[in-house]
Amino acid sequence: MLYLIAKALISGALIAVASTLAKRYPGFGALIASLPLVSVLGMIWLWHDRPDAENMAAHAGATFWYVLPSLPMFLLIPALLRHGVGFWVALAAGCCLTISLYAIMTWLAPRFGLHL
Repeated sequence: MLYLIAKALISGALIAVASTLAKRYPGFGALIASLPLVSVLGMIWLWHDRPDAENMAAHAGATFWYVLPSLPMFLLIPALLRHGVGFWVALAAGCCLTISLYAIMTWLAPRFGLHL
C-alpha cells in the first residue's frame, strides 16, 4: 500500500508542477506537460512490478501508437477557444475527438499487424 501511495504522490507532484508553472509561463508549463514523464514513470513502475523485457517492449510500442490519436486534440482545443467556444465545450470536443480516434486506432491496428 505504501508503494501505491508513493507512486501516486510522485506522479501527482509532476502534474502539480506543470500546472503551477503554466500559470506564469504557459510555454514552459506546456513543455513540462508534453514531456513523456507519465509514460516514463509508468514504465518505471511497470518494470519494478514486472521486470519482463518483452512486456515492456509491448507496452512502450503500444504507448507510441496510442499517443498519435491524442495529438489532434491539442490542435482542436486551441482552435475552438480562439473562435470563441467556451473552455468546457472545447475540452469536451477535444476529448470526444480523442475517444473517437482511439476507437478507430484500436479497430485499424490489428488490420495492419499492430498488437495493442
